[in-house]
Amino acid sequence: MSVQRLLPSAEAEQIVALAREVGSRELAPRAAEHEASGTFPREVFRTLGELGFLGMPYPEALGGGGQPFEVYLQALEELASAWASVAVGVSVHVMSCHPLARWGSDAQRERLPELLAGRLLGGYCLSEAEAGSDPAAIRTRATRTGAGYRISGTKAWVTHGGEADFYVLFARTSDDRSRGLSCFYAPADAGGLSVLEPERKMGLTASTTASVRFEEVALDEDRRVGEEGEGLAIALEALDSGRLGIAAVATGLAQAALDCAVDYARERRTFGRAIIEHQGVAFLLADMAAAVESSRAVTLAAAARRDRGLPFARQASIAKLVATDAAMRVTTDAVQVLGGAGYTRDFPAERYMREAKVMQIFEGTNQIQRMVIGRHLAGGQ
Repeated sequence: MSVQRLLPSAEAEQIVALAREVGSRELAPRAAEHEASGTFPREVFRTLGELGFLGMPYPEALGGGGQPFEVYLQALEELASAWASVAVGVSVHVMSCHPLARWGSDAQRERLPELLAGRLLGGYCLSEAEAGSDPAAIRTRATRTGAGYRISGTKAWVTHGGEADFYVLFARTSDDRSRGLSCFYAPADAGGLSVLEPERKMGLTASTTASVRFEEVALDEDRRVGEEGEGLAIALEALDSGRLGIAAVATGLAQAALDCAVDYARERRTFGRAIIEHQGVAFLLADMAAAVESSRAVTLAAAARRDRGLPFARQASIAKLVATDAAMRVTTDAVQVLGGAGYTRDFPAERYMREAKVMQIFEGTNQIQRMVIGRHLAGGQ
């Protein structure tokens, strides 16, 4: 089903149309095979980088596409409808570039063109085994040396762990809970950096997730992004935008599940007519469609605030919460519409349901999103 979109310009329409075409031609035909084998499609990210999708929301002066975030998110949604693992990877890469683009020095920003062009792929090292939803509890430590820092610790749940060319890393430079973290840019080939065995996941199996270990990794001072103590602010700011990315991915995944269910319901016949003509199925599909449209609307409303320079942290949490909860419901209902067929791997519905689950967990669990929203409300925001 072609989504009816309200885009701000003819250029935006062309970009989103290209994303849809790339998704249907390059991504969708390969998704099932890669997901079944658990192989990471590195060449796909090079292609997307060459086409400009990895730098879309960054200024042209930095090597980006200069597009509004609402355009980037709708292109990302189209990619997610074709292959969620790839779309998650695009979102993580775009988020990994944010600290350099927003907080980096002029010299550090000179690295951005090759990052935004996809020649280098990024990973985001924030979470730890005991510090997932609470980044202020991070234990990875960066110790001052004469030439810079030595970093020791282990980061968990790193998307692109072992596949990335660079990692944005958050480590403790003091024991102050809120001002004790600093941000670093670490090349993947740094001495002492190693990657543990990838996680065995129920979904998004073509998106490699692994723990990254730092053992006395030496980084020069010019690898620190921003000032000492600004790491938590940098991390949370990047996460606000990253949550919008995941909301868009969840919306695209839910749209794919809806399309799958509608197509099946039009073809499958019982009692002499297509099952979509039975009220029980039609009402279920209607609720699924309403959930997808609602997810898209709340996500783009938050993006519009970001594009206008307005505070959007609360709206980003709402979008992430609404869209990922909706994706879980819609994908589960898609399996139900397909019945026994939906429980088999002959159709993608069961894969969509497995992929939707983690979206309620990463970029801050949905329980954390409710806490964030509640705190904003308590503060009158």
